[in-house]
Amino acid sequence: MELPFHSKNPYSGELYKIFDFETSENIAGKIDLADQMAKKWKKISFGERALLFNGLAEILDKKAEELALLITQEMGKPISQSIAEIKKSALVCAFYAANAEKYLQPESVFEQEKQIGKIYYEPLGAILMIMPWNFPFWQVFRCAAASIMAGNVVLLKHAPNVPSCAEAITQLFELAGFEKGIFQHVFASTAEVEKILGSDAIKGVALTGSVKAGSAVGQMASKNIKPSVLELGGSDAFIVLDDADLETAAKTAVISRFGNNGQTCIAAKRFILLDSVADEFQRLLKKEISLLKQGDPMDKTVDLSLMARADLAAALQLQVDQSIAAGAELLLEGGLLAKDSAIFKPVILSNIPKNCPAYNEELFGPVLSCFSVNNIDDALALANDTAFGLAASIWSANVDKALEIAASLDVGAVAINQLMRSVPALPFGGIKKSGYGRELGKEGLRAFVNVKTVM
Repeated sequence: MELPFHSKNPYSGELYKIFDFETSENIAGKIDLADQMAKKWKKISFGERALLFNGLAEILDKKAEELALLITQEMGKPISQSIAEIKKSALVCAFYAANAEKYLQPESVFEQEKQIGKIYYEPLGAILMIMPWNFPFWQVFRCAAASIMAGNVVLLKHAPNVPSCAEAITQLFELAGFEKGIFQHVFASTAEVEKILGSDAIKGVALTGSVKAGSAVGQMASKNIKPSVLELGGSDAFIVLDDADLETAAKTAVISRFGNNGQTCIAAKRFILLDSVADEFQRLLKKEISLLKQGDPMDKTVDLSLMARADLAAALQLQVDQSIAAGAELLLEGGLLAKDSAIFKPVILSNIPKNCPAYNEELFGPVLSCFSVNNIDDALALANDTAFGLAASIWSANVDKALEIAASLDVGAVAINQLMRSVPALPFGGIKKSGYGRELGKEGLRAFVNVKTVM
């Protein structure tokens, strides 16, 4: 039986509130309102839309600490990282306010004698967004800001464990002056999601989540002949060559892997090391991990707190146990603190055999998987030997060499000698089982528009 939406502190165990599923009638009313507002909102000028989004960005900045508290209370992210998430959400609002009109201007493709070919980018209407708990504000804003600035309206179905975040985001849009119906959230069951997507008023769907969820939603969208953007899991390679700055690479590796308690799609997860530097790099990893402070997520000095739910921590421990049973070596002992706990201590695995979770699956939590390889060709083959294709990073003093490797990586993004992260100006998304379509950048703005040709 599917549990209703619930706001519960994973660190203290305090249950704040349970939100019942909305009725079909209530959901239908929200869809009707979205449909009505879509017809009105698409006629609003870019300048008016930008004014509202700039105001929203200012509110997010002003209320950063207050809103960050909701994130930390509902999913356990260290409070300093929650504040950074709110501020990043403000940035993406300001970015699209500044750039949407430029990116969506009609384009003249050719002019021959008396013939002119132009391309117009026009909004589709109401877009369903199905968003995850790991970045409960950022994931919503990076998609919603682009969709709404493009002239669409949004109906959000958020993750069941961050309902207060969903409510707060809706209130923020209204506080900024957006008319009711431009952004709405709905506490819908899984069965209702299929009905929502089947409504003629819903013109597309964006999902960030698991491969299983993406597969299901992708099928629903296809069945209803509607565009979809799927940002799914990742098992990102972090490739360290023999000429890399090992200290900087190790520091960045730990930031990447343990940010958000290891629960980040584009976190480095598979560390692929040339044999000549593997031992030293692993020593540096242990050193950097020993400097992390783990504890109460409300403590601003804490780097690592706990996972979002006890069941997620238990599932990660099972993946670790199965990998060790298959022959993986435990290089740094940690793991689940206690049964029914969400506290998970850092783990490093090495000498990982092919047929085990640490090789084949995404480990969504504070576990590092280390692999040693003989040469660059082996590193590249191992990096691509995964069902996922979200991102990767390469560490080398020879940038030209790194660029050659980047060209052969089957991923949506590559970082060279820096932390892999999403930024508003650049498209973000993956290939293979990491999904399809793009958010952010010009491409994200055009994800849900009709590309209309006029000759």
